[in-house]
Amino acid sequence: MTLGPIDFVALEFPGNKFTGEILTELFDLVDKEIIHIYDLVVVLKEQDGSVVVRELQELDPQNIKVFDPLKAESSQMLTYDDINAVAEKLAPNSSAGLMLIENLWAKKVMRAFENADAKLLLFERIPHEDVEQGLADMAELKATTV
Repeated sequence: MTLGPIDFVALEFPGNKFTGEILTELFDLVDKEIIHIYDLVVVLKEQDGSVVVRELQELDPQNIKVFDPLKAESSQMLTYDDINAVAEKLAPNSSAGLMLIENLWAKKVMRAFENADAKLLLFERIPHEDVEQGLADMAELKATTV
């Protein structure tokens, strides 16, 4: 089975302020088959530092219904180590949404690689901050050489 690249995404919500705006965009990406969500876990860190973890299927039925358009699975690929690593980084009175997202848009390309007997040697995500810094450095260099 050909899979697209799978990313682990962890989003922190300081003060447990989750407005739901993100869901609209995620619904659209899922509906257009751009991404597939293999796992969705919610981590809550209380003011006293205690942590509560809820997988999607463990949420109350009313909340589960809100997430239905995500068509999220519960693959169990997110491990306790993954969840604990994120929980440690959370500030008290914060929550996090953890997702494993398959990039379906890349499946066609991956199939083309396979059909061409090409072997993927490296696929590495460049951190956003590094890209921004590199572009800023290039713009500054360009401005000084003109």
